[in-house]
Amino acid sequence: MSETAVRISAVLFDMDGVLVDSRAVIERAWREAAQLYGHQITEDDIHNHIHGQPGPHTISTLFHDLPRSDQEKIQAHVIHIENTADYEPIPGVERTIARLAAAGITIGLVTSGWQYKIDRVLELLHAQSLFSVIVQRDDVVRGKPYPDPYLLAAERLGIPASRTMVFEDAISGVTSAVTAGAYCVGIGGEELMRSGAKIVIPDFEGVEVQPGGPGVSTLSCKPGHELFIEQLPARM
Repeated sequence: MSETAVRISAVLFDMDGVLVDSRAVIERAWREAAQLYGHQITEDDIHNHIHGQPGPHTISTLFHDLPRSDQEKIQAHVIHIENTADYEPIPGVERTIARLAAAGITIGLVTSGWQYKIDRVLELLHAQSLFSVIVQRDDVVRGKPYPDPYLLAAERLGIPASRTMVFEDAISGVTSAVTAGAYCVGIGGEELMRSGAKIVIPDFEGVEVQPGGPGVSTLSCKPGHELFIEQLPARM
């Protein structure tokens, strides 16, 4: 089914699982931290309370029985591992970002990550100067799955969230984007569509960006699925 009637003005990316493959690193970090205090991380914990969730949620949910000092040590351990690990870009994402930027399309980053990791990932992708807006974990009180991160990104761009397209890989992220009113494309499995993603794709290898008429480009995520992207006017 073609989606050519959909018009958007900005493309927003999640970071972990969308820009870089960090799943194994994140799981290892939390499992190691839990073992230090005699806790076990289950697959349900990983699915419901780790991937796509900000660290404070994970700690308050899985380590609520520990004193604050130990919770802070767990957070520090996780941050250290994530900050020093090596990551691989999601296939095709670096090319997609570069082509969007070359076409004059506004792009942004909305993540539960922190600034040091954001800087490291953007450097890896050679995209330090390409993102017009970045929303990180400390910018909102309520993170994903609440809509606040994507609403804030849209507010900073001066557009309604309904004029944004979002790439997300986690149920909490899809829920956040869809609740905000964004058009969401899932990176992953069909379960993301049950949370509101319009389509799902495995990665960015098949994503194409084609300049169209003045100020308009076409974004194709897979055959039969295209969106018009209109350039935002320059902000004074």
